[in-house]
Amino acid sequence: MEVDEAKDSVSAEPPASTPTKLPQKRFYRQRAHSNPIADHSFDYPVYPDDYDWSQHYPSIGDRRVEFADIGCGYGGFLVTLGEMYPEKFTVGMEIRVKVSDYVMDRIHALRKLNESKYQNIACIRTNAMKYLANYFHKGQLEKMFFLYPDPHFKKAKHKWRIINSALLSEYGYVLRKGGMIYTVTDVKDLHEWMCKHIEQHPAFERLNAEEVKLDVLSEKLLDSSEEGKKVTRNKGDKFVAIFRKV
Repeated sequence: MEVDEAKDSVSAEPPASTPTKLPQKRFYRQRAHSNPIADHSFDYPVYPDDYDWSQHYPSIGDRRVEFADIGCGYGGFLVTLGEMYPEKFTVGMEIRVKVSDYVMDRIHALRKLNESKYQNIACIRTNAMKYLANYFHKGQLEKMFFLYPDPHFKKAKHKWRIINSALLSEYGYVLRKGGMIYTVTDVKDLHEWMCKHIEQHPAFERLNAEEVKLDVLSEKLLDSSEEGKKVTRNKGDKFVAIFRKV
């Protein structure tokens, strides 16, 4: 009887807690491209005030998100922004379900591994080409990032590019005066396309080479993201352009 009780007491002990680990990308593989024009199924707010940001940032209170990483990929640059600007709230917006799941799990793990850190970054799965103004008020954002966006090489798919004349008016709406748009790509044709369209838009002006050097983010843009690191490994070219809302 005593032996049985001893066995019961051993089996009743709680299992040892599993140590927190960062997620591994190999379990979140997905196609590199997604059709942003397709009618994906998304829940999105009708108005920015309808969205509960506290579900992503427990300490946000009455403050607002000021940085948006559009098409944040696997979140490398998002994490860098969280470290560089601990007082700013940054959101990554990603359309691919597996990739956004990875970023959400990555942020959750980072928060558990680093007490009180990374509380200022989050990722939501959405289509920024369709629903950006549903999340942000007029003039809310200080910085928007478009790092290594899908080039959509075929001419018939150029309308899918994240930088185009119609969308630039929307970006101008959510950016505050003096707000910045950052673009990086390893595709020269796409770089020229983005620069041409943004420079032609009356809401924006391009920073000159000296102004780009003075921006503390100019170097971080190149290699902080997973895509940027891949381009570096492959010894590819990188094209950077920064624009200011006037």
